[in-house]
Amino acid sequence: MSKHIYNNSSKKLSLSVIIPVYNEADILEKNTKKIQKAIEKITKNYELIFAEDGSTDGTDKLAKKLSSKCRNIQHIHFEKRQGKGQALSNAFKKSKGDILVFMDIDLATDLTHVSDLVNAIKNGADIAIGSRGIKSLERSLKRNIVSYCYNRCVRFLFNIDIRDAQCGFKALNRGKLLTVLPHIKDKEWFWDTELLIKAHKRKYKIVEIPIKWKETNLRKSKVNVFKDGMKMGLKLIKLKMGL
Repeated sequence: MSKHIYNNSSKKLSLSVIIPVYNEADILEKNTKKIQKAIEKITKNYELIFAEDGSTDGTDKLAKKLSSKCRNIQHIHFEKRQGKGQALSNAFKKSKGDILVFMDIDLATDLTHVSDLVNAIKNGADIAIGSRGIKSLERSLKRNIVSYCYNRCVRFLFNIDIRDAQCGFKALNRGKLLTVLPHIKDKEWFWDTELLIKAHKRKYKIVEIPIKWKETNLRKSKVNVFKDGMKMGLKLIKLKMGL
């Protein structure tokens, strides 16, 4: 594991932004610059953490180089793939910020919404989630249908008023997250949904932020819509039975 520690002894770090990455060498550097620019409009007191999950395309070397050049960037590398959820959990435990944000490196979400998430936490929310389809959504019909059905199941099974459980654009109150984090079992894509359901059970305040979202076509998606959709549907049922 390699990492560059952000150190600012004069002022407590306020914001941690976690980026889960796997084989993203083609877009990592240019999109990191865009993310930093968006964050620095909110605060100069931040850390950006790459939760880099066993990449094989040189992403690990590039992330390490970026962290060595910028004191605000950390690189957490795993030789063996952990899964998105586990990579996020590990990064959150090592983060320092009072407000924690995670987003996908493909930048499907308009970065102007980062401040919306942060402000929601500042104003008393425990979790703020980006919600696609309320404001502006550009996505294939197939993905729209699967997403709609999945989120309807989440609301029906768990009586939770959330329209978009799986958007990879969320902000969290550090203290509340670390309380629920040990109870999240999934290590992969279902991690987001399990987090929200178990937070809801603990009566955390969850708010949805309408976002502009555009499906990116930079490279083939790592998600198999129907196969992963079925798998996550089964995990919903298993979680319901377990609760």
